[in-house]
Amino acid sequence: MNRESARKKAIELVSKMTIEEKASQLRYNSPAIERLQVPAYNWWNETLHGIARAGTATSFPQAIAMAASFHEELLFQIAETSAIEGRAKYNQFSKEEDRDIYKGLTFWTPNVNIFRDPRWGRGHETYGEDPFLTGRLGVTFIKGLQGDGETMKSAACAKHFAVHSGPEALRHEFNAVVNEKDLRETYLPAFEMCVKEGKVEAVMGAYNRTNGEPCCASKLLMVDILRNEWGFQGHYVSDCWAIRDFHEHHMVTSTPEESAALALNTGCDLNCGNTYLHVLKAYQTGLVTEETITESAVRLFTTRYLLGLFEGSEYDQITYYNVECERHQTLAVEAAKESIVLLKNDGTLPLDKSSLNYIGVIGPNADSRAALIGNYHGTSSVNKTILEGIREEAGDEIGVLYSQGCHLFQDRVEHLGERQDRISEAKIVAKHSDVVVLCLGLDETLEGEEGDTGNSYASGDKEDLQLPMVQRELLEAVLSVGKPVIVCNMTGSAIDLSVAQERAAAVIQAWYPGAGGGKAFASILFGDCSPSGKLPVTFYRDLEGMPEFEDYSMKGRTYRYLEKEPLYPFGYGLTYSSVKVKNALLRSTPDEIKQEINENGSIEIEVTLQNEGNRDTKDVLQIYIKDLESQHAVKNHSLCGFKKVFLKSGEEKQYSISIPVSSLTVVNDLGKRYIDSRTFRLYAGTSQPDKRSTELTGNQCFAIDLIL
Repeated sequence: MNRESARKKAIELVSKMTIEEKASQLRYNSPAIERLQVPAYNWWNETLHGIARAGTATSFPQAIAMAASFHEELLFQIAETSAIEGRAKYNQFSKEEDRDIYKGLTFWTPNVNIFRDPRWGRGHETYGEDPFLTGRLGVTFIKGLQGDGETMKSAACAKHFAVHSGPEALRHEFNAVVNEKDLRETYLPAFEMCVKEGKVEAVMGAYNRTNGEPCCASKLLMVDILRNEWGFQGHYVSDCWAIRDFHEHHMVTSTPEESAALALNTGCDLNCGNTYLHVLKAYQTGLVTEETITESAVRLFTTRYLLGLFEGSEYDQITYYNVECERHQTLAVEAAKESIVLLKNDGTLPLDKSSLNYIGVIGPNADSRAALIGNYHGTSSVNKTILEGIREEAGDEIGVLYSQGCHLFQDRVEHLGERQDRISEAKIVAKHSDVVVLCLGLDETLEGEEGDTGNSYASGDKEDLQLPMVQRELLEAVLSVGKPVIVCNMTGSAIDLSVAQERAAAVIQAWYPGAGGGKAFASILFGDCSPSGKLPVTFYRDLEGMPEFEDYSMKGRTYRYLEKEPLYPFGYGLTYSSVKVKNALLRSTPDEIKQEINENGSIEIEVTLQNEGNRDTKDVLQIYIKDLESQHAVKNHSLCGFKKVFLKSGEEKQYSISIPVSSLTVVNDLGKRYIDSRTFRLYAGTSQPDKRSTELTGNQCFAIDLIL
């Protein structure tokens, strides 16, 4: 069913409703209208990395980990799998007349906010710091969720619109001030891609204000840009209880009915919260018209018709046997393998089983299920921690010794014990092992969303880039034993790993890798597959020179505007082999490029890669662009193309990659985007063309000059 047909049906249905019935349908927990055979429907559902909060489901790596795969096809498969499990659950819940929260087909994902500051607790819900990577992965995920059938398989939602990335403690009252250049250059591009290319069905507004306007009632964002400029036709939903913030915290209105009217009149169709309980009072006092209420109801029922919720769909036969089936679990493990990033390797990895008698596995995240799953997660019935994965892979050949080492953040494990009551055990394990895997990091109780986290002192945000003190002491104690130490960091954000980089044998960023994370980690540890993940965020050395958290200027933030050397750069990640660019050339002629510019098309580049190492491996071909003339160009360079590749040992392959002509544009101080230069430099490599990446990898990017 196309949108026009769905809208006609929605108009007809809504026309039969009373004003009270229409108003009731604008709340996330929409009640039934029995006389019209309209069942109750709860709009609130989540599938950030697998179906969440509705019982058993396949648990995939957290969003930031999926981004580290740099693999669009993989994200499509994950999203498609999530939609299948969502349909399987919805089909059965509906038969049981269970219309509860988290059991519908409208998923409030993906989160395409830009991870601009490493302190933000919700950053691991995003696809990282780069607008192009975020936009491409967001579009892919949306297409996987929504499908291309007669009806939508499920409805995706791009959030949180816009200019939203902390601090969590202030989000209900915060005003994000952003200039026109940063708005159009960094904060809006991913949303624009999700709307124009992804055809996302819903957009969710943020809690904060942007330049004075609440994001769930912003004429600039919602009317001028989203609907008029981008042509968005779906529905707009508030973040949960964000409209209540209008009068309670932002103080832009005085009463709940004024807040409801402001949001509704600006185009917020659906209220996650209870402020739209006051819509009828707003109508009775003349603050909102029936026509406005009707239009929002029509938009919402258009979505329900597109999902086939009234007339059935080809997805009604999806059975419950798809939920957490073997095929989906296998995909989760494969996704974890592609997301894990090897940051350092002195040659210790992969481990040679024949040379080992005992492996020591130490650390608060070594046997932690919480560290597998991140936040907004489902309930997997098949979990594999790092310790369990290593034990299974080691089999009977190698002994595995384990110590928790320390609590995740408290100063002792046992309440009656002395401070650091597990640290001597950790040293004992290290001394009795040939090699140590030390699993450090955080989990959703230390970095996450305000209100959902145990990190009350920072409301889910980090105060700095340091691991908790007890973990830093554990790291020092284990390193002091003198055995080869492989540090496994399980976080959703940048951490200061400088001590590990300097003194450990290897460093691995495992993120929150999902229920199959331990199995995937062990496969990489023992060389069953080569790591191929790349960092979707910059790992800074410290916060020195970083703007204040509340400052939304991009100056000095992310790899595009960075002014000092990072510890690990965006796009960086090692493999067990050595893939190098042997040649790169433009396939498009200057005349063809000019034609593509007129048609908003793309530029074709052909890149020759060779695996010069002795192991088969996947890797990520990355293309960056630098404008060599314009004063409005970003300080450094920008990602403009990427492709996951696979090469056997010694193999040479040619790859064609398309670069959107929008990559040639700049954004001026007024927010206008245009081409302002005739000369550009393109870089092709398996990392970015910065000094630190070259130092860490030993490889330089291949440069191509492009002259218009």
